[in-house]
Amino acid sequence: MYNDVLYDSMREAAYARELDLRVKAKDIITWSRQPKFPIVVNGKKICTYIADFEVINNNDTIDYIDVKGIETKDFKLKWKLVQALYPEMNFKIVK
Repeated sequence: MYNDVLYDSMREAAYARELDLRVKAKDIITWSRQPKFPIVVNGKKICTYIADFEVINNNDTIDYIDVKGIETKDFKLKWKLVQALYPEMNFKIVK
């Protein structure tokens, strides 16, 4: 729990706290939780990839961050799919 929000892990909550500090330090503009990306293949929705954070940087670029301790089989598959379907997006894993 951080800032009245229940996160999936202590690591994720700690990253949210770090992002708040980065906003205060003017290192980033802002951030939000759980942006969604539909995984659509041949016009059929297969699933949805949900990143942990969207971070808007000072240079107006956007990073999509996933905070991971363990990379599950499902995550690895969705990670490959989202990178293939959204090559212009900047996805990152924070361990």
